[in-house]
Amino acid sequence: MIKTKYSFWLVLLLSLVLTACGSKKLAVKSDSKASKAADAMANLKSQQLYRFITEWTGVKYRFGGLDKSGVDCSGFAFLLEKEIYGVSLPRISRDQANFARKKSYGALQEGDLVFFSFGGNDVDHVGVYLNNGFFVHASTTRGVIVDDLNLPAYQKVLVKSGSVN
Repeated sequence: MIKTKYSFWLVLLLSLVLTACGSKKLAVKSDSKASKAADAMANLKSQQLYRFITEWTGVKYRFGGLDKSGVDCSGFAFLLEKEIYGVSLPRISRDQANFARKKSYGALQEGDLVFFSFGGNDVDHVGVYLNNGFFVHASTTRGVIVDDLNLPAYQKVLVKSGSVN
């Protein structure tokens, strides 16, 4: 009997502690990058683009992938541009960079492409610009995600931006 009461109170106490920690995490998260990314998504002109990104967010990265079981960065840009804008892009990020008409960072609009080089001179990553400095891409570690293009880590490796539509 004493063991049962002790177990009950222990479970109750743990539930309260874990719930409180979960609530605190959510409050911190809502004030962070996630909140800013959500604002960028809410301000998209194209609701079709918003739905597309929402459906793909969280899909894991898979080199050469072209479906929701896994997609790479150029595959994601390829699929998004085709479905939302009717533009047939080349499949590889380097070729996509050659296909895009160069555009200054300050002139970027929703649907434009941003290209990165993480080593050497070749483009090896691509994302799709949204607005307010945010872009969507297939991250090798986090899958399809909306990120802040103004972060120093991205600004340092941004090599080109351009329009394809």
